[in-house]
Amino acid sequence: MALLSVKDLNVYYGVIQAIHGISFEVNEGEVIALIGANGAGKTTILHTITGLVSAKSGSIEFEAPMSIEERKSGKKPVMADLRKTPAHKIVSLGMAHVPEGRRIFQELTVFENLKMGAYTRTDKKEIEDTIQMIYKRFPRLEERKTQIAGTLSGGEQQMLAMGRALMSHPRIILMDEPSMGLSPIFVEEIFNIIIDISKSGTTVLLVEQNAKKALSIADRAYVLETGKIVLEGDAKSMMNNESVKKAYLGE
Repeated sequence: MALLSVKDLNVYYGVIQAIHGISFEVNEGEVIALIGANGAGKTTILHTITGLVSAKSGSIEFEAPMSIEERKSGKKPVMADLRKTPAHKIVSLGMAHVPEGRRIFQELTVFENLKMGAYTRTDKKEIEDTIQMIYKRFPRLEERKTQIAGTLSGGEQQMLAMGRALMSHPRIILMDEPSMGLSPIFVEEIFNIIIDISKSGTTVLLVEQNAKKALSIADRAYVLETGKIVLEGDAKSMMNNESVKKAYLGE
């Protein structure tokens, strides 16, 4: 059973149909890439999954959290209907979203931004332990923990957005264009962090215009064109697909 299942999803902006009956799955532990040109519908898909945009039809199901005891007993997972789940409650199910453009709290410090990412949690000791884990993964954030977030560089703000998302202990993290506007050095660093996040056990759904980098770290990928999935499969095989090479890899 997939961790996240999207079936026959249709999304409209007024009379304009943005998403045309797409279906895809994300299994636990995978890195899944959604690639496509600007306007293909990638961001709309993430916004619909996380409840920021309403779908006209289709289903979005996410595996509800289970205790260790429930898993050991062999209890069958229950799929939560995200279309009927308020956006603010989706985080508590184990899903985090790193939006396009970072969307950090510009006037707050790095530390205060991280604390905001733990708003669904109540155990102060666990929150502090998670902050220390974030600092270990992002040493630059610890160096700048008292700095106003709006004064950070673009790459540092992206790290903060990712760190803030990880504060909720997500089982899956949705990332929207994490390399946008970053220098090549920061792009490399951000993708190394995504690999590290995946290896630590967090599932990743990645929207990224840098198709070559996305496919290089993904397990599987879906190609979108004008709101439709036109190609799907193993990411490494897709890197050798002639149509993908010409359209997205600049080859």
